[in-house]
Amino acid sequence: MSEHRAGHVAVVGRPNVGKSTLVNALVGTKVSIVSNRPQTTRHRLLGIATFPEGQIVLVDTPGLHREQGRFAGSAMNRVLNRTARGALEGVDAGLLVIEAGRWEEEDALALAALRAAGLPVVLAINKVDRLKDKSALLPFLARVTEAAAGDLTAVHLVSALKQDGLQALVRDLLALLPASPPLYEEDEITDRSQRFMAGELVREQLMRQLGAELPYAIAVEIESFVDDDGLLRIGAIIWVERDSQKAIVIGKGGARLREIGSKARLQMERMFDARVFLQTWVRVRAGWSDDEAALRAFGYE
Repeated sequence: MSEHRAGHVAVVGRPNVGKSTLVNALVGTKVSIVSNRPQTTRHRLLGIATFPEGQIVLVDTPGLHREQGRFAGSAMNRVLNRTARGALEGVDAGLLVIEAGRWEEEDALALAALRAAGLPVVLAINKVDRLKDKSALLPFLARVTEAAAGDLTAVHLVSALKQDGLQALVRDLLALLPASPPLYEEDEITDRSQRFMAGELVREQLMRQLGAELPYAIAVEIESFVDDDGLLRIGAIIWVERDSQKAIVIGKGGARLREIGSKARLQMERMFDARVFLQTWVRVRAGWSDDEAALRAFGYE
Protein backbone atom coordinates (compact mmCIF):
# COMPACT_ATOMS: atom_id res chain seq x y z
CA MET A 1 0.00 0.00 0.00
CA SER A 2 1.98 2.96 -1.31
CA GLU A 3 -0.57 5.77 -1.01
CA HIS A 4 -1.23 7.35 2.36
CA ARG A 5 -4.75 6.51 3.50
CA ALA A 6 -7.01 8.13 6.06
CA GLY A 7 -10.63 7.78 7.09
CA HIS A 8 -13.16 6.90 9.75
CA VAL A 9 -13.89 3.44 11.13
CA ALA A 10 -16.88 2.83 13.42
CA VAL A 11 -16.07 0.42 16.24
CA VAL A 12 -19.29 -1.48 16.91
CA GLY A 13 -20.36 -4.38 19.09
CA ARG A 14 -22.50 -5.38 22.01
CA PRO A 15 -21.60 -4.03 25.46
CA ASN A 16 -18.48 -5.25 27.24
CA VAL A 17 -16.64 -6.96 24.37
CA GLY A 18 -13.59 -4.70 24.73
CA LYS A 19 -14.25 -2.02 22.11
CA SER A 20 -12.72 0.79 24.16
CA THR A 21 -9.72 -1.32 25.16
CA LEU A 22 -9.14 -2.05 21.48
CA VAL A 23 -9.44 1.63 20.55
CA ASN A 24 -6.91 2.55 23.23
CA ALA A 25 -4.53 -0.18 22.03
CA LEU A 26 -4.72 1.00 18.41
CA VAL A 27 -4.27 4.68 19.35
CA GLY A 28 -1.37 3.75 21.60
CA THR A 29 -2.64 5.56 24.68
CA LYS A 30 -5.79 5.90 26.75
CA VAL A 31 -8.53 7.94 25.10
CA SER A 32 -11.58 5.93 26.16
CA ILE A 33 -12.44 4.86 29.70
CA VAL A 34 -12.61 1.15 30.49
CA SER A 35 -14.33 -0.98 33.11
CA ASN A 36 -15.76 -4.49 33.23
CA ARG A 37 -19.33 -3.18 33.22
CA PRO A 38 -21.63 -2.66 30.22
CA GLN A 39 -22.48 0.93 29.26
CA THR A 40 -19.07 2.23 30.34
CA THR A 41 -18.90 4.04 27.00
CA ARG A 42 -21.84 6.45 26.75
CA HIS A 43 -20.59 8.97 24.20
CA ARG A 44 -19.38 8.98 20.63
CA LEU A 45 -15.63 9.53 20.89
CA LEU A 46 -12.89 9.64 18.27
CA GLY A 47 -9.61 7.84 18.85
CA ILE A 48 -6.99 8.94 16.30
CA ALA A 49 -4.51 6.20 15.40
CA THR A 50 -1.64 7.47 13.24
CA PHE A 51 0.76 5.18 11.38
CA PRO A 52 3.40 5.77 8.67
CA GLU A 53 1.02 4.27 6.08
CA GLY A 54 -2.08 6.17 7.12
CA GLN A 55 -4.44 7.40 9.80
CA ILE A 56 -7.42 5.51 11.21
CA VAL A 57 -9.97 7.68 12.99
CA LEU A 58 -11.74 5.19 15.25
CA VAL A 59 -15.28 6.08 16.27
CA ASP A 60 -15.80 4.45 19.68
CA THR A 61 -19.49 3.94 20.40
CA PRO A 62 -21.77 2.70 23.17
CA GLY A 63 -22.55 -0.99 22.81
CA LEU A 64 -25.67 -1.77 20.81
CA HIS A 65 -28.06 -3.63 23.07
CA ARG A 66 -31.64 -4.76 23.36
CA GLU A 67 -33.47 -2.89 26.08
CA GLN A 68 -33.93 -5.04 29.14
CA GLY A 69 -33.69 -4.92 32.90
CA ARG A 70 -34.28 -1.95 35.15
CA PHE A 71 -33.43 0.70 32.55
CA ALA A 72 -35.37 -0.85 29.65
CA GLY A 73 -37.22 1.85 27.75
CA SER A 74 -35.44 4.67 29.57
CA ALA A 75 -34.26 7.83 27.88
CA MET A 76 -30.68 6.73 28.65
CA ASN A 77 -31.08 3.49 26.71
CA ARG A 78 -32.66 5.32 23.80
CA VAL A 79 -29.85 7.88 23.71
CA LEU A 80 -27.14 5.20 23.86
CA ASN A 81 -28.65 3.21 20.99
CA ARG A 82 -29.17 6.38 18.92
CA THR A 83 -25.56 7.40 19.56
CA ALA A 84 -24.27 3.97 18.52
CA ARG A 85 -26.34 3.89 15.33
CA GLY A 86 -25.61 7.53 14.49
CA ALA A 87 -21.89 6.80 14.63
CA LEU A 88 -22.29 4.72 11.46
CA GLU A 89 -23.11 7.78 9.37
CA GLY A 90 -20.28 9.22 7.32
CA VAL A 91 -17.70 6.53 8.10
CA ASP A 92 -15.71 4.50 5.61
CA ALA A 93 -15.78 1.09 7.27
CA GLY A 94 -17.00 -0.81 10.30
CA LEU A 95 -14.98 -2.77 12.84
CA LEU A 96 -17.24 -5.34 14.49
CA VAL A 97 -15.82 -6.49 17.82
CA ILE A 98 -17.02 -9.71 19.43
CA GLU A 99 -15.73 -11.87 22.27
CA ALA A 100 -13.94 -15.14 21.50
CA GLY A 101 -16.25 -18.09 22.06
CA ARG A 102 -19.43 -16.02 22.28
CA TRP A 103 -21.85 -15.10 19.49
CA GLU A 104 -25.09 -13.71 20.89
CA GLU A 105 -28.22 -12.01 19.63
CA GLU A 106 -26.72 -8.59 20.28
CA ASP A 107 -23.65 -9.47 18.17
CA ALA A 108 -26.01 -10.22 15.30
CA LEU A 109 -27.80 -6.93 16.01
CA ALA A 110 -24.50 -5.04 15.67
CA LEU A 111 -23.67 -6.82 12.42
CA ALA A 112 -27.14 -6.05 11.07
CA ALA A 113 -26.62 -2.35 11.83
CA LEU A 114 -23.35 -2.35 9.88
CA ARG A 115 -24.97 -4.27 7.03
CA ALA A 116 -27.86 -1.77 6.90
CA ALA A 117 -25.35 1.09 6.72
CA GLY A 118 -23.75 -0.50 3.66
CA LEU A 119 -20.26 -0.54 5.19
CA PRO A 120 -17.41 -2.95 4.56
CA VAL A 121 -16.91 -4.87 7.80
CA VAL A 122 -13.78 -6.20 9.45
CA LEU A 123 -14.39 -8.62 12.31
CA ALA A 124 -12.14 -8.55 15.37
CA ILE A 125 -12.58 -11.54 17.66
CA ASN A 126 -11.25 -10.13 20.91
CA LYS A 127 -10.13 -11.72 24.21
CA VAL A 128 -8.63 -14.79 22.50
CA ASP A 129 -6.11 -14.89 25.35
CA ARG A 130 -8.95 -15.72 27.75
CA LEU A 131 -10.25 -18.67 25.75
CA LYS A 132 -8.94 -21.72 27.61
CA ASP A 133 -9.89 -24.27 24.94
CA LYS A 134 -8.16 -22.98 21.81
CA SER A 135 -9.47 -25.98 19.83
CA ALA A 136 -12.91 -24.37 20.08
CA LEU A 137 -11.78 -21.44 17.92
CA LEU A 138 -12.13 -23.17 14.54
CA PRO A 139 -15.75 -24.29 14.99
CA PHE A 140 -16.54 -20.89 16.52
CA LEU A 141 -15.02 -19.14 13.49
CA ALA A 142 -17.09 -21.34 11.18
CA ARG A 143 -20.28 -20.52 13.08
CA VAL A 144 -19.60 -16.77 13.06
CA THR A 145 -18.67 -16.57 9.39
CA GLU A 146 -21.78 -18.57 8.53
CA ALA A 147 -23.90 -16.16 10.57
CA ALA A 148 -22.26 -13.22 8.79
CA ALA A 149 -23.31 -14.69 5.42
CA GLY A 150 -20.29 -13.40 3.51
CA ASP A 151 -20.52 -9.83 4.81
CA LEU A 152 -16.98 -9.76 6.28
CA THR A 153 -13.98 -8.43 4.37
CA ALA A 154 -11.51 -9.82 6.94
CA VAL A 155 -11.47 -11.69 10.25
CA HIS A 156 -8.81 -11.18 12.94
CA LEU A 157 -8.10 -12.92 16.22
CA VAL A 158 -6.85 -10.30 18.67
CA SER A 159 -6.19 -9.56 22.30
CA ALA A 160 -6.63 -5.83 22.82
CA LEU A 161 -5.41 -6.15 26.40
CA LYS A 162 -2.15 -7.86 25.38
CA GLN A 163 -1.97 -6.00 22.04
CA ASP A 164 -1.73 -9.22 20.05
CA GLY A 165 -2.81 -9.42 16.41
CA LEU A 166 -3.12 -5.67 15.93
CA GLN A 167 -0.62 -5.13 13.10
CA ALA A 168 -2.57 -7.27 10.64
CA LEU A 169 -5.82 -5.66 11.79
CA VAL A 170 -4.41 -2.18 11.11
CA ARG A 171 -3.26 -3.26 7.64
CA ASP A 172 -6.73 -4.49 6.65
CA LEU A 173 -8.49 -1.45 8.08
CA LEU A 174 -6.19 0.93 6.20
CA ALA A 175 -6.87 -0.96 2.97
CA LEU A 176 -10.57 0.00 3.27
CA LEU A 177 -9.87 3.72 3.66
CA PRO A 178 -9.57 6.25 0.82
CA ALA A 179 -6.25 7.70 -0.31
CA SER A 180 -5.98 10.89 1.69
CA PRO A 181 -3.57 13.04 3.67
CA PRO A 182 -3.95 12.83 7.47
CA LEU A 183 -7.22 14.20 8.80
CA TYR A 184 -5.61 15.23 12.12
CA GLU A 185 -2.17 16.29 13.25
CA GLU A 186 0.20 13.49 14.20
CA ASP A 187 0.13 14.33 17.92
CA GLU A 188 -3.69 14.48 18.16
CA ILE A 189 -5.26 11.41 19.78
CA THR A 190 -8.91 12.39 20.28
CA ASP A 191 -11.48 15.03 19.35
CA ARG A 192 -12.60 15.47 22.96
CA SER A 193 -11.51 18.25 25.31
CA GLN A 194 -9.65 17.85 28.58
CA ARG A 195 -12.81 18.97 30.35
CA PHE A 196 -14.79 16.11 28.81
CA MET A 197 -12.03 13.60 29.58
CA ALA A 198 -11.92 14.73 33.21
CA GLY A 199 -15.59 13.86 33.62
CA GLU A 200 -15.04 10.49 31.97
CA LEU A 201 -12.15 9.65 34.29
CA VAL A 202 -14.29 10.33 37.34
CA ARG A 203 -17.07 8.18 35.88
CA GLU A 204 -14.58 5.41 35.14
CA GLN A 205 -13.74 5.15 38.84
CA LEU A 206 -17.43 5.14 39.73
CA MET A 207 -18.04 2.30 37.26
CA ARG A 208 -15.14 0.33 38.69
CA GLN A 209 -15.82 0.79 42.39
CA LEU A 210 -19.59 0.66 42.78
CA GLY A 211 -22.12 -2.17 42.67
CA ALA A 212 -23.67 -3.66 39.58
CA GLU A 213 -26.74 -1.41 39.28
CA LEU A 214 -25.64 1.89 40.77
CA PRO A 215 -23.21 3.09 38.03
CA TYR A 216 -26.08 3.34 35.53
CA ALA A 217 -27.87 5.83 37.76
CA ILE A 218 -24.82 8.09 37.91
CA ALA A 219 -23.69 10.98 35.71
CA VAL A 220 -20.70 13.30 36.09
CA GLU A 221 -20.75 17.00 35.30
CA ILE A 222 -17.56 19.09 35.27
CA GLU A 223 -18.65 22.32 36.92
CA SER A 224 -15.27 24.07 36.74
CA PHE A 225 -11.99 23.51 34.89
CA VAL A 226 -9.35 26.20 35.43
CA ASP A 227 -5.67 26.22 34.54
CA ASP A 228 -4.05 28.05 37.47
CA ASP A 229 -0.49 28.56 36.27
CA GLY A 230 0.00 24.90 35.41
CA LEU A 231 -2.22 23.51 38.17
CA LEU A 232 -5.55 22.27 36.84
CA ARG A 233 -8.32 23.05 39.34
CA ILE A 234 -11.25 20.79 38.50
CA GLY A 235 -14.66 20.64 40.17
CA ALA A 236 -16.83 17.58 39.42
CA ILE A 237 -20.46 16.99 40.40
CA ILE A 238 -21.55 13.36 40.65
CA TRP A 239 -25.28 13.17 40.01
CA VAL A 240 -27.38 10.32 41.41
CA GLU A 241 -31.11 9.72 41.48
CA ARG A 242 -31.79 8.98 45.17
CA ASP A 243 -30.45 9.93 48.59
CA SER A 244 -29.62 6.28 49.28
CA GLN A 245 -27.36 6.27 46.21
CA LYS A 246 -25.65 9.43 47.42
CA ALA A 247 -24.78 7.70 50.69
CA ILE A 248 -23.29 4.72 48.80
CA VAL A 249 -21.09 6.96 46.63
CA ILE A 250 -19.83 8.94 49.60
CA GLY A 251 -19.19 5.86 51.71
CA LYS A 252 -18.55 5.64 55.44
CA GLY A 253 -16.96 8.86 56.60
CA GLY A 254 -16.51 9.92 52.95
CA ALA A 255 -13.95 7.14 52.36
CA ARG A 256 -15.28 5.90 49.03
CA LEU A 257 -15.63 9.37 47.54
CA ARG A 258 -12.05 10.19 48.59
CA GLU A 259 -10.79 7.00 46.93
CA ILE A 260 -12.74 7.71 43.73
CA GLY A 261 -11.38 11.27 43.64
CA SER A 262 -7.81 10.19 44.38
CA LYS A 263 -7.69 7.56 41.64
CA ALA A 264 -9.41 9.84 39.12
CA ARG A 265 -6.94 12.64 39.91
CA LEU A 266 -3.96 10.34 39.29
CA GLN A 267 -5.44 9.30 35.94
CA MET A 268 -5.98 12.96 35.01
CA GLU A 269 -2.39 13.88 35.90
CA ARG A 270 -1.16 11.03 33.72
CA MET A 271 -3.42 11.94 30.80
CA PHE A 272 -2.99 15.73 30.97
CA ASP A 273 0.68 15.69 32.02
CA ALA A 274 -0.09 18.33 34.65
CA ARG A 275 -0.76 18.66 38.36
CA VAL A 276 -4.46 18.38 39.22
CA PHE A 277 -6.48 19.60 42.20
CA LEU A 278 -9.81 17.75 42.04
CA GLN A 279 -12.89 18.46 44.13
CA THR A 280 -15.97 16.25 43.96
CA TRP A 281 -19.53 16.68 45.22
CA VAL A 282 -22.47 14.26 45.13
CA ARG A 283 -25.92 15.67 44.38
CA VAL A 284 -29.36 14.18 43.80
CA ARG A 285 -31.53 14.73 40.71
CA ALA A 286 -34.44 12.32 40.73
CA GLY A 287 -35.11 10.44 37.51
CA TRP A 288 -32.34 12.07 35.46
CA SER A 289 -31.64 8.87 33.46
CA ASP A 290 -35.19 8.96 32.03
CA ASP A 291 -35.21 12.72 31.34
CA GLU A 292 -33.91 13.67 27.89
CA ALA A 293 -33.53 17.33 28.90
CA ALA A 294 -31.34 16.29 31.83
CA LEU A 295 -29.32 14.00 29.57
CA ARG A 296 -28.67 16.88 27.16
CA ALA A 297 -27.60 19.06 30.10
CA PHE A 298 -25.12 16.36 31.10
CA GLY A 299 -23.67 16.27 27.58
CA TYR A 300 -25.38 13.21 26.12
CA GLU A 301 -25.93 13.51 22.40
